[in-house]
Amino acid sequence: MLVNLEHDDFITEEEDFAALFEASEKKADAGAIQIGEIVAITDEYAMVALANEKSEAMLRLGEIQDDNGNLLFNINDKIEVFVTPGRGGRPNASYKKALKSKRIVEKIAQIADNYQDKIIEAKVIKKNKGGFILEYDGIDVFMPRRDSAIREDDKAIGKIYKVAIVNINKESNSIIVSRKRFFEIDDKNRQNVSAKLLENDGVQKGIVKKIAPFGVFVDVYGVEGLVHYTELSHKGPINPAKNFKEGDEVVVKVLGYDEKKRRLSLSMKALGDDPWKEIEKELEVGYSIKVSVSNIEPYGAFVDLGNDIEGFLHISEISWDKNIKHPSSYLNVGQEIDVEIIEIDTDNKRLRVSLKKLLDKPFVYFAKTHQVGEIIKGKIATLTDFGAFVNLGGVDGLLHNEDAYWDKKSKCKDGFKVGDEIEVKIIKIDKEHERVSLSKKLLEHSPAREFGKTHKVDDVARGSIIDIKDFGIFIKIDEMEALIRNEDIQPLKKEDLKAGEEIECVITHIDEENNKVRASIKRLERQKEKETLKAFNSEEKMTLGDKLKNRL
Repeated sequence: MLVNLEHDDFITEEEDFAALFEASEKKADAGAIQIGEIVAITDEYAMVALANEKSEAMLRLGEIQDDNGNLLFNINDKIEVFVTPGRGGRPNASYKKALKSKRIVEKIAQIADNYQDKIIEAKVIKKNKGGFILEYDGIDVFMPRRDSAIREDDKAIGKIYKVAIVNINKESNSIIVSRKRFFEIDDKNRQNVSAKLLENDGVQKGIVKKIAPFGVFVDVYGVEGLVHYTELSHKGPINPAKNFKEGDEVVVKVLGYDEKKRRLSLSMKALGDDPWKEIEKELEVGYSIKVSVSNIEPYGAFVDLGNDIEGFLHISEISWDKNIKHPSSYLNVGQEIDVEIIEIDTDNKRLRVSLKKLLDKPFVYFAKTHQVGEIIKGKIATLTDFGAFVNLGGVDGLLHNEDAYWDKKSKCKDGFKVGDEIEVKIIKIDKEHERVSLSKKLLEHSPAREFGKTHKVDDVARGSIIDIKDFGIFIKIDEMEALIRNEDIQPLKKEDLKAGEEIECVITHIDEENNKVRASIKRLERQKEKETLKAFNSEEKMTLGDKLKNRL
């Protein structure tokens, strides 16, 4: 991209140009064109006899060979060469330099009468202390460093620049060019053209020359202009590469000329009325509208409302499914869909829509079609320290560790892996918080139920203490844990009890559903007292009866 530069005063004296050009050439190149005769040819050189030289000049053989190695001249042929001093008094000859020198003379003759500010394209072939040597139409031209507008010399070699011819010296056969002068001329031309282009509301035709991520470069009557991607359409920022290609003829509106960047500022959306001005009269948040999918990106989809306004459908608003990997798995370009408007931002010209808001939430649908107590199948979606989330088809249910196993020490992450299909029972549907609670252990008989097959309430049992808590003690009766609360430990003293100690108690409660067993030492003592009293009363009755019999 060209940049605007401050232009220094240009060299105007012919002697200064000549001096700079001559200083830019090596002294060894100083010489003149002479006509000679080839007198000998070796593997590497041709020997040229010169009328003005005592000794023969050496001419590299490659200069008089074509691309196939065939000689262009033979012994006794006359040849024009450029002669320069050589070592040991033997001069050097160059056929190519002679041709180039003749071309310079011819070119100067062609343009000498009308060269001032002539714009040409030239390639930088080398640099020196004074500036740069450029190749133009087979000849060398000189560009002084201060007129080059080149900041990095090494990067300039091989590049082609537009330059202006500022001086021709016929005596030294030199052509002097300036890139800075070209900028001045070009800036003036661009400004003149831009002023004309702004006439008739600035509407012009142009040709797409280049497409960049940030916009489209368009040539309008020889002046480059940029249609920034925000100026392509009222629909909002669109991808230039998907809508244009190089060579397309387009209609643009000229907004102005950027002197700093030296290009036109163009717009396509300015060709028509802004539809956003009337949008709030036609649409409101909450409206359901039909749209067409115009573009799909990894983060969502753009939808066309049909009035040069584009809305955005974020990936999170496509479905209630949280595991959407790409919108293309749900949508296709050109597909017509119904959406709900969820935001209208006229200041920033942004409209957001939602597809999922027109669909039942997965939880709502689940709650309509399932009930507590139902047994269903699902797949393990996530494993945590507290349990597992089970995918039930759009809804994840929570299976707590304590609802998965009757054994309190077992955990889901040790018994399942992600992807396992399991059967569970719905134990709660929380509509307020949209949660589903599951149980797996309820599909199996609880240990308490198995215990109840061989034990019943009021049975006397013996068990060993396995744990002592603040609220009581846990004992194990035939592999089943039972709780004796503090108030049921009497007449024993809790502080005297130790883990592993065996005690006698009576079973007071068997909860098969919640897998709990309660026992009591206190009740056992009461039971024993009742049995003792019952036995005593029975003895008393027998004794009194015997006495009465004796009296009778």
